[in-house]
Amino acid sequence: MLKLHRHSLAAATVAVLAFLLLYASVGEAKPYAAWRWMDIVAEGGMALVAGLWFVMTLSSRPGGLVTRLLAGGLAAIMLGSWADCLDEFFRIEKAAAWDNWLEALLPFGMLVLTAGIYYWRHEQFMVNDHLAKRERLFRQHRAFDRVTQLADAAYLRHQIRLEQERDPAGQCALVMLDIDGFHRINRAHGQREGDRVLQAVGHMLLLNLRNEDLLCRYAGDRFALLLPGLDDQAACLLAQHLCAMVANMRHHGPHGLLPVSLRYACTPAQGEADGLLARVSAALDSAAMPPAQVRPPAPAGLD
Repeated sequence: MLKLHRHSLAAATVAVLAFLLLYASVGEAKPYAAWRWMDIVAEGGMALVAGLWFVMTLSSRPGGLVTRLLAGGLAAIMLGSWADCLDEFFRIEKAAAWDNWLEALLPFGMLVLTAGIYYWRHEQFMVNDHLAKRERLFRQHRAFDRVTQLADAAYLRHQIRLEQERDPAGQCALVMLDIDGFHRINRAHGQREGDRVLQAVGHMLLLNLRNEDLLCRYAGDRFALLLPGLDDQAACLLAQHLCAMVANMRHHGPHGLLPVSLRYACTPAQGEADGLLARVSAALDSAAMPPAQVRPPAPAGLD
């Protein structure tokens, strides 16, 4: 990551050396006995720590406004503290205003850093909102699917059981989605492009879900959604919305735009997990076109 910011690192290094040469050439060196070690340690330590934070910021972030503000503020704090520290080694005439201006970089850097933290805070809110959609998965990180980084079928079964235990009488729906003609995409463009399609669909679905919803890669090109608090009708409406979002997605394949569409089946999440998943998967297999919907079996004696 530091290679992306080599110009910023070079500029900061040149500035540190330029400050030293400026004070050494214009100022008068103070005798050793006049050095105030407490000020040297405090001001030099602040410059060193700010410089370390500057490098750490650049090593952990891509370019952009937030990175520029954070790194720029830290660089100004570093240089202002460095100028303060050099004052302890060189005597500058009180009439020289440039020394005060250089030291004023410290409060200026704090203002810039504050602006950077403000925008970073908004950036982090958006990141947290996206990560919250995967919160259930992070509680059991071993359940990642390698391609999509979503939960797998085993984790879905576990969560269905937990949801039923948590609120046996509550509403909860299960939706299964399948990519139309996915085998043709793999055959025409290769498995790598097929994986890219799976990732793109997964991201699009996540962006249109609530934080409490669980998205899993069930198998192959199939995704499953566990939707707490939604009844069958609301789940089907959401599934239609998700299908429309994916259909409008502009996925660029090796030879231009690659159309991607989904079909779905939905059912209340009632009953044993394996049987429930088998029923909704069978309904999806038999669906010639969306919408497809499967109902739970009627209780015994009500035939």
